[in-house]
Amino acid sequence: MRKSSSAPVRSDTAGRSAPVRRDDALVLLGWLTHRDRMLLDVLAEHQVLTTPQIAQLAFPSLDRAQHRLNRLYRLGVLDRFRWHVPAGSISWHYTLGTHGAALVAAGRGTDPPRPAELRRRITRLAASPRLAHTVGLNGFFTALAAHARAEPGAALAAWWSEGRCAGHYGQIVRPDGYGAWNEDGRRVEFFLEFDTGTESLGRLVAELSDYTDLAVAGGPAHVVLFWLPSPRREANLQRLLDQASLPAPVATAAAEFADSLGVGPAGSVWLIPGSERRQRLIDVDRSAHGAGRPEA
Repeated sequence: MRKSSSAPVRSDTAGRSAPVRRDDALVLLGWLTHRDRMLLDVLAEHQVLTTPQIAQLAFPSLDRAQHRLNRLYRLGVLDRFRWHVPAGSISWHYTLGTHGAALVAAGRGTDPPRPAELRRRITRLAASPRLAHTVGLNGFFTALAAHARAEPGAALAAWWSEGRCAGHYGQIVRPDGYGAWNEDGRRVEFFLEFDTGTESLGRLVAELSDYTDLAVAGGPAHVVLFWLPSPRREANLQRLLDQASLPAPVATAAAEFADSLGVGPAGSVWLIPGSERRQRLIDVDRSAHGAGRPEA
C-alpha cells in the first residue's frame, strides 16, 4: 500500500491531483485554512509558541496540532527549533518560516525578509536569554485562550505583545503585555507583569509609579497583574505591597498555585493587596480599583 504524500494537493487541468509547489508562497496561500492564517498573525506579533500553546490557542487536541504543524513546517510556512535535553524531550518551538514570513509581509504591504536574514532572526531568538520569558508570557495568554474556547461567553478579546505595548506606551511604561478578558457579560482590561524571579521585588513595586504616570498623562488606568512563579515569591511581594502606598490598581497570582488547583489565569487565583480572598480574573478590576485609583 502506497503512503500518501504529506504535501497538499490541487487539481491540474486534466483533473488529476498534483502536489502543491513547496517553493510557491502564492499557491500555498490557497491551501492555508483560516486557523493557519490566524496562527501566522499571532506568530508575527508574538514571535514564538510551543506545540502545547498552539494546541491551546486553536486545536481540539495536541495530536491534531502536532499533525498540522508538521505539515506547515515541511512546507516552509513555519520553522521550528528546540534545545537538546539529556533525558526525555521538550516541545518544539514554532515561529514563522520563509513562506509564512512572506505571506505576512505581503499582507502588510512590506518586503519579506531574505531567507538568510530570517534564519539569523530565528537563531537569535532560540539563543536569547529572554526566550523562557517570552514563551512563559505567551503561555499566560494561550491559557486564557484555551479557557475561552471551553467556556461559553468567555473571550480573550485583546492580546498585545511586549513590543506592541512599547510602541504605544514605551515613553512612560513598558508592560510585558496587555490583555482584555470578557466573561459573564463583563470585561476587564489589564497590563501584565510576567515575573520569572530574576528582578528584585522592590523593583517590581517601584514600577507601579510608571503606571500612575501613564494614567495622569491621559492613558488607561488598567489593573496591573503580577504573575509570579511561586506562592512564596507572591507572598513576599504581597508584604511589600501592603507596606506601600499603591498608586495603581494591582492583583497578584502564582503559577505554581494555579497549577496545584488545575486552573489557569482566568480562575480564582488573584489576590488584591489587603484582601485574603482569591478572585477570578473577571472580578479583579472592580476590587483592585476599589483599593486605589490614580488621581488626575
